[in-house]
Amino acid sequence: MSMIKVGLISDTHGLLRDEVKEALKDSGLIIHAGDIGKIEVLEMLKNIAPVYAVQGNCDKGE
Repeated sequence: MSMIKVGLISDTHGLLRDEVKEALKDSGLIIHAGDIGKIEVLEMLKNIAPVYAVQGNCDKGE
């Protein structure tokens, strides 16, 4: 059975720091647990690994 690294992140509020991208770089899957801030954050995360996300109380729209 193969295992993957799952990256978990939340509360980015529209900002994705370089050190966070570095920490997630070996992830096979990323979960964003809300308060994304800007859709661009999810697009940047998708360049690293597949992303699943939920809206937080600060998120509006899609």
